[in-house]
Amino acid sequence: MAIHRHSTRPQRLTRQAAQLAQFRLEVLQGLRQSPKTLPCKYFYDEHGSALFDAICQLDEYYVTRTELAIMQQSVAAMAEVLGPGCVLIEFGSGSSVKTRLLLDHLPDLVGYVPVDISRTHLLTTASRLRNDYPHLPIHPVAADFTKSFTLPQLTAGRRVVYFPGSTIGNFTPAQAAVILARIVGLVGEGGGLLIGVDLQKDVTVLERAYADAQGVTAAFNLNLLRRINRELGGNFRVESFHHRAIYNPSMHRIEMYLVCEQPQTVQIGPARIELVKGESIHTENSHKYTVEQFARLAQRVGLSLRHSWQDERQYFSVQYYEVPA
Repeated sequence: MAIHRHSTRPQRLTRQAAQLAQFRLEVLQGLRQSPKTLPCKYFYDEHGSALFDAICQLDEYYVTRTELAIMQQSVAAMAEVLGPGCVLIEFGSGSSVKTRLLLDHLPDLVGYVPVDISRTHLLTTASRLRNDYPHLPIHPVAADFTKSFTLPQLTAGRRVVYFPGSTIGNFTPAQAAVILARIVGLVGEGGGLLIGVDLQKDVTVLERAYADAQGVTAAFNLNLLRRINRELGGNFRVESFHHRAIYNPSMHRIEMYLVCEQPQTVQIGPARIELVKGESIHTENSHKYTVEQFARLAQRVGLSLRHSWQDERQYFSVQYYEVPA
């Protein structure tokens, strides 16, 4: 037993070091671009994940409660199209709140695989789910779903990816197509995809959702700089930045920025990054689609739309696709 413990610890440290090196590489690549960018996937450290959970409770942030209402109203129909004996693989599982509705309606589920980049948050949620669903095999995977990752050995069953929360909107249509193509390869012929897609709507509604009155979204955005300071040894003067969210009508997307209010030189290890007053760092996009637009995008990579559920205001959609056998 002692040999086993000592042999796994270096592997764990090596994995953590590799993840930190990748974090540093992507941060520096983004900050050296013009205009500067930072990858939104790094929002989700433990504190960032907790802030996002708080965002989901805000009055202005219609996304989560609208999707949840659609799920509550139509989960039986969704479970029926997913079918018995499937393996559910969730991308960006977070706190798995909406997932519980599916788990409650899929008694014949043969396995659940939550995939999330925030390892601590993921394992905490998986532990809670194991307590509540003791007979369900749960295999958490700490990974970046935008890259290739290895699934655990699973009981045979038709694979279905669950991708809630409109996270697909964080990617450009070209990037989204790459992720959708990866999902096609993951589930195989006859496999499925249940995905949340935010819909185009009034600009005022959109901008309020990403710039709430309480400043929770601002704290979420600024936490990325704090994470860089803490984990990469950066020295961003976080108090010298403010959050900005605007709608870009030509791209049909919300764009989030961190705007530098004072010139500063940021040190990250040996690297030096110069920022001038008023310069923006682009941190996130959130693309909005019509159901037809997204279906065409998915069709290009081999996914066929089978069902779509929307709320009365047509704010949000949950769509089910299959890979034709």
